[in-house]
Amino acid sequence: MTLRLIATDLDGTLLDPSSTVTPRTRAALDAARSRGIHVVPVTARQPIGLRTIAADAAFDGWALCSNGAYAIHLTEGRMLFAEELPAETIRTLAAALRASIPGLLFASVREGGETFVAQHGYAEIADLSDHKRDPETMGGVPLEQVLAAPSLKFVIRHPELAPAALFETLKDLGLTGFEATLSGAPFVEVMAEGVTKATGLARLCTHLGIDRTEVVAFGDALNDVEMLRWAGRGVAMADAEPVVQDAADETTASNADDGVAQVIERLLG
Repeated sequence: MTLRLIATDLDGTLLDPSSTVTPRTRAALDAARSRGIHVVPVTARQPIGLRTIAADAAFDGWALCSNGAYAIHLTEGRMLFAEELPAETIRTLAAALRASIPGLLFASVREGGETFVAQHGYAEIADLSDHKRDPETMGGVPLEQVLAAPSLKFVIRHPELAPAALFETLKDLGLTGFEATLSGAPFVEVMAEGVTKATGLARLCTHLGIDRTEVVAFGDALNDVEMLRWAGRGVAMADAEPVVQDAADETTASNADDGVAQVIERLLG
């Protein structure tokens, strides 16, 4: 294939199990960039979570955050697009879920991913790794404030129930007007209707004048499935769930074994 853009998930994919970029992976990314190939992180993270690894990965161009909800240039800070979930949809969704599952907690990502509005009690069950934010900085507000404004990503979690159980309950409600997914984090993630990593990547590629056949994408979780299907070549990680591997054109080694680097090295010859 003619390779012009590498789109890669981060956690469980590009980053090793300690959430770092290995020397081999960095060398592969640098080799691609030296040939004029765009390297784009496509992640559930927000810019705050990208800054922690940007230097190690040399990310300084476009990034897709909140599962494709918005594209931001990491050096210039400008936004190419942003798709927000309407506040009315958020309130309808929260009300329906709370009627089915007591004890839910919610949070909202706003303002280019820089603002995190968490319900009272959310920070107490959160870890730094969840959102790449110190829970002590999250504060806490009444639920009405979490639900009061549009959101780039609406977060649903429970102190005891697994995200998969919440996700199944959400699907069983039969509600429409949003897109929900799982990234491997301990919560369900909800974006605007139709928003996936694939739709965000398609919009960025149109901006850059790149065809989908010129894109290789890497991922390991449910939120990567649409992107792997969309890209000219989709690559799943060795320990990805079966639905993710089924969506891909090939499976590479795990993130513990530089699976992304192995494919890039092969494609670059």
